[in-house]
Amino acid sequence: MIRVEGVSKRFRHKVVLDRVSLEVPDGATTVILGPSGVGKTVLLKVMAGLLAPDEGQVFHDGHRIRAGRFAELAGGLGYVFQGGALFDSLTVAENVALALEETTRLGRSEISSRTDAVLRQVGMAEHADLYPRALSGGMTRLVAIARALVADPSSIFYDEPTTGLDPVIRERISALILRLCEKGNRAQVVVTHDLDAARRLADRTFMLRAGRIEQADNVRKEDYEQAYA
Repeated sequence: MIRVEGVSKRFRHKVVLDRVSLEVPDGATTVILGPSGVGKTVLLKVMAGLLAPDEGQVFHDGHRIRAGRFAELAGGLGYVFQGGALFDSLTVAENVALALEETTRLGRSEISSRTDAVLRQVGMAEHADLYPRALSGGMTRLVAIARALVADPSSIFYDEPTTGLDPVIRERISALILRLCEKGNRAQVVVTHDLDAARRLADRTFMLRAGRIEQADNVRKEDYEQAYA
């Protein structure tokens, strides 16, 4: 379980997170919903240990995490950045393999085997030798998911995984996220502004508004729009 306790974050005089507390259970997908600029990505990065909170604490399986100290997380984590954040000078396979090269002591053969397996899992094995500039937005997102998944982490964090994609690839990525949750006992956290995606993916839904978080399972479209009017 991931537990957030009283987390606050400010940038200069702007309060982005104001004493946020929530729990993310294993074996479930938790969605944090809200429009662009509300602070969803900041919260996601704090939860993943990429950004230090000004106040409060984050725990993974009972262990307090500190920003940048990923070696302390026994099960590991995967992070899918909104734009993919692939390295332009590396092929698809090299981008995915880099996650293992940088964080494990596996040999080249094992890294290659795991990379091939995870690319097959996301449907990108036939594009392993392409460079990011040759990929569509949806393909880039699939590779980013493969990179997050290759080390078999206990938790995966997704920053707007379906934003800006056509309906077919959005459905493909949503189905993949659901399968990844069903297949293992990992915790998944998705931030999105898309209410339809939230309904499709979430076991639990929260809305972030004015720095505060509130549970919003089964929220209606009109209520969502009114909340941020």
